[in-house]
Amino acid sequence: MAKMTANILRNFFAKRATRLYPIEVRPPFENSRGELYNDIDQCIFCGACALKCPSQCITVDKDQATWFCDPLACVYCGVCVEACPVHCLHQKTTYRPVCVTRETIFQKGVLKEKPKKKAKVVAEG
Repeated sequence: MAKMTANILRNFFAKRATRLYPIEVRPPFENSRGELYNDIDQCIFCGACALKCPSQCITVDKDQATWFCDPLACVYCGVCVEACPVHCLHQKTTYRPVCVTRETIFQKGVLKEKPKKKAKVVAEG
């Protein structure tokens, strides 16, 4: 215990090594890849981003003009952004906020959540 006393006192009076996250937010790095954003008005729904995505978190439906992304499966590598022929995909420098729903759906002019699946009711007879 006597050997540790000097180290304990030094750590007690020194500056903190960590931040109090919700109170002190560090600014993002210059080239950080954060939240994925689709400018849906420019999207042609070609599906190139879905084909190139290594985590397969993007689903494109050309018939319904919808673009699905699962933010919990996305690794934010930026491959889809580079593969987009019309450059409608972007990555913000900030990380995504905490999400309650699993998928983010972009549809022409609208951002909405995926409808929840209804539970099947089995009647006993």
